[in-house]
Amino acid sequence: MWQTIANAPLGCDLELAVVDQDGTHALVFPCRRVMSGWTKSATKERLDVRPTHWREWGAESGFVR
Repeated sequence: MWQTIANAPLGCDLELAVVDQDGTHALVFPCRRVMSGWTKSATKERLDVRPTHWREWGAESGFVR
């Protein structure tokens, strides 16, 4: 189940939903919330994203609400 981004935990692999010019979609790689923003879990590369929702990485697919 998707959760509001306001309560996203730090240091956990998460699936993020973002809104861009193409609409709302989930990122295809796990991300982590860190004190300075968001990173790719595997590489720790900083991400320039503004996610709207999150869920645990590997959660069942579904629609963002």
